[in-house]
Amino acid sequence: HLPGTSEEVAPPLQQSFMIPKKEINMVSDMAKWKRSQAYADYMGFILTLNEGVRGKKLTCEYKVSEPIEKLVALLNTLDRWIDETPPVDQPSRFGNKAFRTWYSKLDQEAEKLVATVIPKHLAAAAPEVAVYLKESVGNSTRIDYGTGHEAAFAAFLCCLCKIGVLRVDDQMAIVFKVFNRYLEVMRKLQKTYRMEPAGSQGVWGLDDFQFLPFIWGSSQLIDHPNLEPRHFVDEKVVNENHKDFMFLECILFITEMKTGPFAEHSNQLWNISAVPSWSKVNQGLIRMYKAECLEKFPVIQHFKFGSLLPIQPVTS
Repeated sequence: HLPGTSEEVAPPLQQSFMIPKKEINMVSDMAKWKRSQAYADYMGFILTLNEGVRGKKLTCEYKVSEPIEKLVALLNTLDRWIDETPPVDQPSRFGNKAFRTWYSKLDQEAEKLVATVIPKHLAAAAPEVAVYLKESVGNSTRIDYGTGHEAAFAAFLCCLCKIGVLRVDDQMAIVFKVFNRYLEVMRKLQKTYRMEPAGSQGVWGLDDFQFLPFIWGSSQLIDHPNLEPRHFVDEKVVNENHKDFMFLECILFITEMKTGPFAEHSNQLWNISAVPSWSKVNQGLIRMYKAECLEKFPVIQHFKFGSLLPIQPVTS
């Protein structure tokens, strides 16, 4: 079930996993995170959406509520700001400093943007929810982006479910309309400002920037009559079907951004193409996401906890 609604919203807590290095006991800290209400709610949200999009195309019909339209408008604003903030001339090829200008605008406007999505009687939640939005676009100091930032956007959407802005019947629109638009804006950011991949494992990682669209995208393809995992390394299949399936859209983006044989630059995905069914791919990616993203300290150390996603142990 999607988390229930609650109108009791405490002031935002800026508590995160940022602990001085000498004091880190990574085993106990990660155990605390995995037992937390935040982890349970976050993972429950991911798995609920995973079931919600199973066997469905991006182009199928689904309900689009007013909050969904407002979230798309918010993302369109971020997209417009990229056009208004062109990259600057600089000696280094990667990490264009114009991103910091773009980010400072979001930093200043985030609460106002969130307030356009949240009803007035829930306005007290805006400062806390806005924290996740600001965390979701990359790091302005390092000018990088990775799966931890992607997780912040999923947490942003999860918080909107917890306060009742998004509802159970918004599931398909959350993934197909909002998250897909978020991916488009992030890809534009990555290309425009040549952002570094945060915590990339190189050839041994699934992808330099994203993970969730591979999970939800593989769910979309479960029980497809023609497309099997072996087909996603076929350029013709990807070109013909990417508009229907998030997974193939990700593959298309990778092939646009990287050169050389697919098996060399994306070894993990190449291995996945040998798995016999999409349901097995989906299950394997969920396990991999927990192990390689949610249970990796460098990824999760920046995750923010508050009244909506608390660090306290799960109660049920």
